[in-house]
Order: sequence, then structure tokens, then C-alpha cells
Amino acid sequence: MRTTNRAISAMAAVGLALMATGCGGGSHENLALDPGAGDRVTIKMMHLWPEAGALGQHQIVNKIIAEYEADHPNVTIKQEVLDNEQYKAKIRVLSAVNELPDVGLTWAAGYLQPFVEGELFAPLDDLLNGELRDSFVAGTTEAYAVDGKTYALPLEFNIAPVYYNKKLFRQFHLEVPKTFAEFRHAADTLAAGGVTPIALGNKDRWTGSLWYMYMADRIAGSRALADAIEGKASFSVPGLVQAARNVQDLVDAGAFEPGFNGLSNDEAKAIFLNGKAAMYLVGTWELPNFTTNRDIPQDFRDNVGFFKFPTIEGGQGNIDGWVGGPGVGLFVAQNSEVKDEAKSFVEYFVKRWGEQSVTDAGVIPATKVDTATVKLPQLYIDLLDEMNKATSLTLFADVQMKPGAAETHLNQIQALFGKAVTPEQFAAAHDQVIQAGK
Repeated sequence: MRTTNRAISAMAAVGLALMATGCGGGSHENLALDPGAGDRVTIKMMHLWPEAGALGQHQIVNKIIAEYEADHPNVTIKQEVLDNEQYKAKIRVLSAVNELPDVGLTWAAGYLQPFVEGELFAPLDDLLNGELRDSFVAGTTEAYAVDGKTYALPLEFNIAPVYYNKKLFRQFHLEVPKTFAEFRHAADTLAAGGVTPIALGNKDRWTGSLWYMYMADRIAGSRALADAIEGKASFSVPGLVQAARNVQDLVDAGAFEPGFNGLSNDEAKAIFLNGKAAMYLVGTWELPNFTTNRDIPQDFRDNVGFFKFPTIEGGQGNIDGWVGGPGVGLFVAQNSEVKDEAKSFVEYFVKRWGEQSVTDAGVIPATKVDTATVKLPQLYIDLLDEMNKATSLTLFADVQMKPGAAETHLNQIQALFGKAVTPEQFAAAHDQVIQAGK
């Protein structure tokens, strides 16, 4: 499930307040030992995959640790395992007294920022320039970078394809659209035939944001939206305004089910799962529902496919650019007394996590996976192959933004879909809050 920026921002704000009381220098000298031999070393690791709530990930962590300890007889990995909310609470407390574990998990962007500003995380660019070079899917490590340095290595991430019902497409003699004109033809044909073209639950707002972000990427190119979010450019540039206009054109065409702005994402998902809508744009965290979840009828699962968001005629975007975002990543504490050994363990962990996470836990890893060597449902394989050739990743817009801007963005998304604002007003509201630095 996707973590929203509001939750991230709240956690970050608390973390900043705590850190202000206790994260002065405090850095210790590294032991700089060879992790394969010599003095005994204990690496403290804290993670959020308890056996009860995340069995697949829990087993993978234990397996990797056992292998690492066997390969490095002088090293012991001491785990502390908490559930998601307990983890977030404890990491804030530990950050306040500069006693983070040697290795732990963090989220990207807004969550990461205060830890970096407090000098609590060590840069890991040396690992990216070593054996892990070219291991990650394009765009994933950038989400953990601040001022040109990378402070965590991602383990998982999600992209947002357009899932579609193959049976409905066959019924209406539709091909998978590669251009936006072909996509509009499919939507118009389905609507004329009495089938809802697209399931959308925009009460949650981030769901509609996915549509705007793809429009922005395909029309204005992969950097335009990021530059506007960073305040380097305006949301009023023609490409971004046209993206908003395209959203409203879909609304006017009846592409979404009636009342979509009042429906939750779960309600929209049910419409798609029940075969009442032909398309559904959402993250790859839903893959188990389309492949291995036996509560979903086999006939439906056999008829789910996906396609990449189409190119838009005259646009600057690449069809291999994705909207999405990373999940958790591994950090190394800046003041760790075993920093070199912790980095060695992180490098080892990342290399082994990739294939094991997708086969044993259904997690899409942030590292590239050789699909020829793994046994997975075809939908996983096809998506992994696409991810391996991704040219860019546009991070969820609200995750990139500061708290006030994120809330404005999400509210404006709902207003845009509801025709309560014009594309120009939508752009101006974004520029105003971003220039205010909120």
C-alpha cells in the first residue's frame, strides 16, 4: 500500500522536533575492519518485517543474514524487529539521541530529508559506484538523494501501469493503445457500449494525481513536473497546463464511472475486479490481486493485462517513463562504530534481496531482475521486463512536495477532476504555494 506524503510529513515533522534536542556531531571513528576476518563485529539492524505481519520478507531477511554470517564468521547481525508503526515511532526516538541502529530502513524524499539535515545517515555513493553500479532500475536511487549524495539504497518500489480487462477489450475489438488517440478511441468505444472505461476512486486524491502526472510526463517531458515542484519552473508552462486540460477532457468524455470523486480507491478497485470497468491505473502493489490471490476468480485473473501509459502526439515524453515511487531503503548510521562493516552488509543484502523478494514475497524490487532465472506469474515477468528498461521514474508528486504544497496539490487534483477549477487556476494554485515555500 502506498504511503501518502501527509503521513510522511507528519512523521518527518516530529522527527525534526526530536532531532533538534540531540543530534549534534557525535560521530565515532570507524573500526575499518575487513568484514570477512579479524575481530568480532556486531552490526545492529532494525527493520519492520515481523513474522506475524510480513512472513515472506521476514524469512528473506533471516536467510540473507544467515548467509552473510556464514560468509563472514567474525560478524554477528543483531536484529530488532518491529511492526510498521512501532518502527516509525522508535526511529524518531533514536534519532533524537543520535543512537540509530547501524543499519535500518527509511522511506524516500520528504521522510529522508530531516535525517540527512541532522547528519544521521551516511552517504552510500561509494556502494553505488562499486559492485552495485547499474543494478538499480532507473530513477529509484535518485529518490534517496539530497544535494547530489545518496543516503539510502532502495529495496522495493512500485510503478503504475494501466491494468486492463482483456475480455472486455476482445468484446469491443480493441487493441492495446500505444498513443493517446488510440486510448481515447478505446475509452469512447467502451463508453458507447455501456461499459465504464476507467475505474477511479478519486476521494483518495492521489489516484487522480497519477493521471495528471502521466499527462504531464508525456506532454512536457520527464523533467518539467519535477522542475515545477522544485520551484525551478512554473506549473503554468504550456505542457503542464495542457496536461490538466487533458484530464478534464477525459472527464467530459465520460471516461470515469459516475461519482468517481466521491469513491475511495478500494471502491474503484472493486468495480474493476468485478468486471464493471475496463481499465484501472494503480501501482504494482496490486499485482497479487491480479495473479495469486485465490479470493479473486481465476477467470478474472487470467484476463488481466497491462499497458504503458500511451505517448501523446507532439509530446516530449517517452513511453518507457513511469510514474511511481520507491518503498523502503537501507540506510547506514553516520555515527556507526562499524560503518565500513555495515556498508559491506548493506551491499551484500541488496544484491541478494532482488530475486528473493519477488519470488518469495511478491515484492517488486528496486534492483533489476533477470526474469529468465525466476518462476513467476507472467504478469510479474512482463512488468519486471518493462521496469528493467525504464528510462525515467517520476516520483509521486505529493511525495516530492513539502506538506503544504502536497495538500494543495491533492485538493487541486480533486477540484480539477470535479471541474471546480480551470487548468489555469490549477496551475496558479500550485505556483502560489510552492513559491511560498510551504
